[in-house]
Amino acid sequence: MGLISARGSLAHVARYVPGKPIEEVQRELGLAHVVKLASNENAYGCSPKAVKAVAEEMAKAALYPESVSPLLEEKLATKLGVRAEQIVFGNGSDEIIALLTRAFLDPGDEVVMADPTFTRYEQNAAIEGGAVVKVPCRDGVHDLDAMLGAITARTKLVFVCNPNNPTGTVVGADALRRFIERVPARVLVVVDEAYYEYVTSADYLQTIPLLGAHPNLVVLRTFSKIYGLAGLRIGYGAMHPDVASVLHKVRGPFNTSRLAQAAALASLDDADFVAMCREQNAQERDRVARSLAEMGLRVYPSQTNFILFEVPGSGEEVARRLLRHGVIVRAGEGLGAPGTVRVSLGTPEENDAFLRALTHSME
Repeated sequence: MGLISARGSLAHVARYVPGKPIEEVQRELGLAHVVKLASNENAYGCSPKAVKAVAEEMAKAALYPESVSPLLEEKLATKLGVRAEQIVFGNGSDEIIALLTRAFLDPGDEVVMADPTFTRYEQNAAIEGGAVVKVPCRDGVHDLDAMLGAITARTKLVFVCNPNNPTGTVVGADALRRFIERVPARVLVVVDEAYYEYVTSADYLQTIPLLGAHPNLVVLRTFSKIYGLAGLRIGYGAMHPDVASVLHKVRGPFNTSRLAQAAALASLDDADFVAMCREQNAQERDRVARSLAEMGLRVYPSQTNFILFEVPGSGEEVARRLLRHGVIVRAGEGLGAPGTVRVSLGTPEENDAFLRALTHSME
């Protein structure tokens, strides 16, 4: 008997391929020391307060967590200046993307996004049978005017990744504000701010205060990046309560773990850790970008904890060469940006190892 047929919408959906784990590279290449700069993880770990909270919460590991994370919900709502019912937590903000497409897309509905941008928008839209409309970036930055022009009567969702992954760029505050104001009210505008805390540019729009005036606006953020909780998987969306109510209908009842909730709650009390990570990242971002430019490589201006840069020929080939030197990066070909490499920013020592390996790889 043949296999049961999967949904037709999955025929053209590619499996998401994350960066290689350190252990796998060590086994494959027989290397004792490997630096992973592929998944935009926080090189400085997470807050000691989060570690302590997780250790204490383990005593309750046999019990299901509270479904809507009420303590975290209230604390985060106060920090953001919104109501608790405007927040939805997910297994990373990645799950909120999946919930949005599950809740609001019927087969054939259109979803507008930049090209390149975070690949999970396209994958989740395609899973639900949505029609993906890609609008090319201009010099790595969202072309908001062209994206606005791509909206039709069939459009349900528009994704704006700001800062953008994989380019690291941001759109100007005035341009994004005008875009949000001009998108029809029947279309959800999803602004993904996973790297929000790393931004140092003054020309960056604060979107949370706009939620009251724009019920079709959804803002995504995460504890995976600057808070260093990628392994615990917890992110969130801030939105109109009516939109949140719909997402709760399609959300699993225990989609964030007890440990993740405790760690996120404790992380909100450690502003010093966040400030240290932002400062260290900004310094290393500038230093690594300068070094790449001195090698004659085109570097996209980043406001994140990673840098995208162009390489001669294939990004995949450069990534393979770096791998042989014990440095894991992401080739742009898998991110919709052929001929580039995306490197996450590590500690100064890890970044030095990357720059040395790249010099050898380009010879």
